[in-house]
Amino acid sequence: MLVETAPLRLETVLYALSDPVRLHIVQNLAERGELACYAAVAGLDIAKSTQSHHYRILREAGLIAQRKEGVCFISRLRRPDIDACFPGLLDAVLSNFKV
Repeated sequence: MLVETAPLRLETVLYALSDPVRLHIVQNLAERGELACYAAVAGLDIAKSTQSHHYRILREAGLIAQRKEGVCFISRLRRPDIDACFPGLLDAVLSNFKV
């Protein structure tokens, strides 16, 4: 089951990228490809409800796409779509953020 993705809007993308936890998730997805939700937040000590909140922000901003497999959501970065709308944005943001 695929969870619907939102259209990309600059203000929502920038807001989504303004939080260190969400940047951590985006960085992991950029480096490692598709990941189960728990894998993208590895190393962070945050509650499941907080994880869900951050994934919702990323999904609603259109930065990630998710699909459900069993009891887990698999996330992927919508890199081609983001780069088409905002060339160089992810490279600029991620080059200045280190996990």
